[in-house]
Amino acid sequence: MKYSEAFLNAAADLCAAGRIIDSKERVPATSGNFSVRLPDGTIAITVSGKHKGRLQIEDIMLIDAEANSLDGKKPSAETLLHTSLYKRFPNVGCVLHPHAINAVLVSRIFKTEIVLEDYELLKAFNGITTHESRIVVPIFANDQDIPRLAAEVERYLDRHDDCYAYVIAGHGFYTWGTTVDETLRHIDALDYLFDCELRLHGVKKL
Repeated sequence: MKYSEAFLNAAADLCAAGRIIDSKERVPATSGNFSVRLPDGTIAITVSGKHKGRLQIEDIMLIDAEANSLDGKKPSAETLLHTSLYKRFPNVGCVLHPHAINAVLVSRIFKTEIVLEDYELLKAFNGITTHESRIVVPIFANDQDIPRLAAEVERYLDRHDDCYAYVIAGHGFYTWGTTVDETLRHIDALDYLFDCELRLHGVKKL
């Protein structure tokens, strides 16, 4: 298959993002999945089972908006979680899903949601201009039935359109943005703020 220049640029961006996220120990083993929406509505997304710190262009595949493979490669089992976000948010251009340890610990401590309030770093999120802000990150139970999990996330987002991310318990978190760089910024901010909350609640990493 001959890929478009837009796909190749997006694939290069995802490979670079994988190296950045892996350098911060947020995608151990072959965990995580990343995607970028292309101008024609198709989506570049990581294939299943690859180490995200060592991604090559051939480890990125092309799918349509319904999560169907367009090039014969095998997408992540969680692809539907990406496509549902793109359908909901027309301005979203990137979805990143790391397995950061702070997100896993947060899900053990807070169970259903984590509230991040009055932090200066909240201004890292698009549209927030003051530390006097509050965001809620929901926590969903892990589920091998991805359509069922996606439907649960959809129901939450139907009621909370100001959501920036969500955590899957014992698993990792999803966040999104207009660009890869913005979404990477969200990852950095969330990981830092999760760490702050864990320390406030007396949870120490070894």
